[in-house]
Amino acid sequence: MECEFPSISAGREQIEAIFTKTKTIAVLGLSPKLEKDSYKVAKYLKEQGFKIIPVYPEKEEILGEKVYRSLAEIPLKVDIVLVFRKPEALPRIVDAVLDRGDIDTLWTQIGIVHNQAAQRAQDAGLIVVQSLCAMVEHKSLA
Repeated sequence: MECEFPSISAGREQIEAIFTKTKTIAVLGLSPKLEKDSYKVAKYLKEQGFKIIPVYPEKEEILGEKVYRSLAEIPLKVDIVLVFRKPEALPRIVDAVLDRGDIDTLWTQIGIVHNQAAQRAQDAGLIVVQSLCAMVEHKSLA
């Protein structure tokens, strides 16, 4: 897959509104390894008071939270799906997000861009943030 520049992504005011109303963040690809960006970002967000829900194929617990294997397994309302997966996984992730029907925002970390999947999510009413670090963006609001 060719590297894409994000053609769809929320602006500054939308990002501020996202963090203001968000309570629960499902983190897809949350690694249990302390040195990984997914772990560092999720740990920071948890420390800021957000409920973090790890979605990972292994482990039972990460950051003191129960790990789920898929979005479909999560029994709580999810506000943001924060993605730490390869861009080619995004079409399937958008399918899972839309199947749930209760997710407000699809957020992909730096370097993760799939404009076609992002367009589908946006067309379905989701706010889409592509290729931005959630931790950096949250810190910049302080």
